[in-house]
Amino acid sequence: MIRISFSLPEPDSPWRKTWEGAKQAEPADLSEIDLRYKYFGVNVEMVVSGVEVISKRRFVTLVDLALSLSHAARRISSGGDAAFGFTESEEVIDLRRDGDLIAVTSSKRPWQVAVEREELVSAFSNFLHEAHSSLISEIPELVSNPVIRKVFPE
Repeated sequence: MIRISFSLPEPDSPWRKTWEGAKQAEPADLSEIDLRYKYFGVNVEMVVSGVEVISKRRFVTLVDLALSLSHAARRISSGGDAAFGFTESEEVIDLRRDGDLIAVTSSKRPWQVAVEREELVSAFSNFLHEAHSSLISEIPELVSNPVIRKVFPE
């Protein structure tokens, strides 16, 4: 079983400023670099077979993670291996084919878990849908941003 989710920062959190700052700019013109590294901090949690792959206490930028998971989902769907990391962290999560399963490992922690390929791709797809919905709900003008359109094709 895999669960991957995120939550927006509380109004009094310094991470909420990463959302407010994007509203002050011209959302349709935000660059990929700014979207990936400057805006939209969220708490993320990813649990695979009872193992906490990403701690719910961890803040990451939503668009950067979405780009990474989108790429990983495409690679896994096409039968390849994939990996994703986190801004300003040395940890890399590896996703390697092991028959019909995907072995999930960390470059920094000693656990290894396995998940069915289709379940992983489905979980990533659901995460991407939720991320897109939250971004557009918070800042509707993002629908015109070419980077957002690339990450979240309709």
